[in-house]
Amino acid sequence: MLVPQTHDEAERKVTALELFFDLVFVFAFTQVTAAMAANPSAEGLARGMLVLGAVWWAWVGYAWLTNAIDPEEGVTRLVFFAVMASMLVVSLAIPEAFDDDAVVFAGAYAVVRFLQIGLYALSDDDVDLRHAVQRLGTTTAISCGLLLAAAFTDGTLQGALWALALLIDFGGGLLSGTGGWRVSAGHFAERHGLIVIIALGESIVALGVGASEEELTGPVVLAAVLGTALTAALWWVYFDVVALVAERHLHEATGAVRNAMARDSYSYIHLLMIAGIVLVALGIKKTLGEVDEPLKTVPAVALCGGAALYLVGHVLFRLRNVRTVAWRRIAAAALCLALIPLAREIDALVTLTAITAVYVVMIAYEAVRYAEARDRIRHMPA
Repeated sequence: MLVPQTHDEAERKVTALELFFDLVFVFAFTQVTAAMAANPSAEGLARGMLVLGAVWWAWVGYAWLTNAIDPEEGVTRLVFFAVMASMLVVSLAIPEAFDDDAVVFAGAYAVVRFLQIGLYALSDDDVDLRHAVQRLGTTTAISCGLLLAAAFTDGTLQGALWALALLIDFGGGLLSGTGGWRVSAGHFAERHGLIVIIALGESIVALGVGASEEELTGPVVLAAVLGTALTAALWWVYFDVVALVAERHLHEATGAVRNAMARDSYSYIHLLMIAGIVLVALGIKKTLGEVDEPLKTVPAVALCGGAALYLVGHVLFRLRNVRTVAWRRIAAAALCLALIPLAREIDALVTLTAITAVYVVMIAYEAVRYAEARDRIRHMPA
């Protein structure tokens, strides 16, 4: 029998093991970016997003798991190490997840998912939780089965099986409800904040690798600086006040309302933010390789569309939690999208400058326009 979480919510913090566990996802995100960079086509972009969706859902499962059990107790620690090893294999197989390593990816991914189910089943005697785990087990089995079947196909059928597998996972989470699950608000919000940092860290890695592959001319150095500034802006948009407000709303909610908010705001909407960050990383990487040339279609969509998608995620995050619409962020997202056709005509460095400028102007306006509210939120007692 594993030990359920019994800490007072105010004391619940992300453990060192959870931080260590999440590091394997840095490599997974890096591999997704590398796979799309190696195949900069519509197909490559679609495949990258499908793989990212699968990786994200695996991580989400463990974020919920550590709200139910203490990962530092009993056999759990060893199982988490086994999951890390399996997830590393998944990550290694990502570049060929639709080709030569499809079976390896599907098999290792199934191990990651079913070890989570096993830990849930051993957690305690909570009847409601066991029923929730049974529902999760059903969708997990079907989803993993579809990914394994996809490994033996190719082309349109393979893509359709992947999409169906993700639809069952994400749709099952919505249709089965949140009854039986447990959410420690502070821990849950902190865990998702850390995965955002991990994704941003992957952007820095992609930027550094991309710059190191080029001669350090003035334009390349400037592009690297702008890429860092854009990544910092992505961080600011999330962590300045948004994360604080969202966590407080999660704290204030209770029971089924809290569970539904956690599912919608964090498990689902955060994927849009993570996808946006990964796409921006791809766009920056491609920009560094062709600073004085226009971006091709897919890199342009990745850079500008990724920046827009990240903001759309924030708009939905606020709408779900606060029930208000962030019109300025919608406008900024629209500007980013409007730059896609221009990005195919102007130098990549100019496009990166424009995207960074959109974010900087938006952040500056919000900081000045809502200075008092921002100061109050940032200094409000926890």
